[in-house]
Amino acid sequence: MSRPVALVTGGSRGIGLGIARRLASDGYDLVINGRRPQADVQPVIDELTSLGVDVLYVAADIASLDDHERLVQAIDERFGRLDALINNAGVAPNERADIREATAESFDRLISINLRGPYFLTQRVANWMIQQKQADDTRTPSITFVTSISSTVVSVNRGDYCLSKAALSMAAQLWAARLGEFGIPCYEVRPGIIQTDMTSGVTEKYDKLFAEGIAIDRRWGKPEDVGSVVAALVRGDLPYATGQAIMVDGGLTTQRL
Repeated sequence: MSRPVALVTGGSRGIGLGIARRLASDGYDLVINGRRPQADVQPVIDELTSLGVDVLYVAADIASLDDHERLVQAIDERFGRLDALINNAGVAPNERADIREATAESFDRLISINLRGPYFLTQRVANWMIQQKQADDTRTPSITFVTSISSTVVSVNRGDYCLSKAALSMAAQLWAARLGEFGIPCYEVRPGIIQTDMTSGVTEKYDKLFAEGIAIDRRWGKPEDVGSVVAALVRGDLPYATGQAIMVDGGLTTQRL
């Protein structure tokens, strides 16, 4: 039998790479996508391949529905199957702006990439997964949405980001409800403050906040923290939990007195 295959959108850096590494260590062949040319991500491909799995990189824009079709076709041609979709790709605002001055251009960009893209990629992949499962009922496909604590935690200087993640949280529940009859679980993972290139510009701010106890675990989250949780979901270690949101935030959103 061929190995199971996982697609990790935005899997060449940050949280996505942490997820890809963990799935590779579990023996999943990988598909990762990003907007950079393959030459720029070849060191990542080589690293993942060294773990003993096959890795396909597809340069594709998650906001483009045409790219979705090209991406799925490339997966089908290379592997002939897809067992896990991890909707991880997302962007932060180019510039943090108070919601009193925020622009429609920034809003439209974030909604297109962070919400519209994964919503319709899930539609395309889910229909393919249903076909595969109907042909072979031993398949155990799953879909995971990587959102953010910003789904519920307000940041008034990046309202467009918060709204995109809040809506994506609902998308995870919608797809869980729709795909339940086919035995395809859908999960949501909400990372907290994770140390990646996306958060590099606010390192000093959060170093101070962690020292002051903003989270119960007084440290930055790491991409591998998220990767371990996603891998457990993909393996099926949390059965009977479709539609649930898993917090990976060091206790940041735990209410305390």
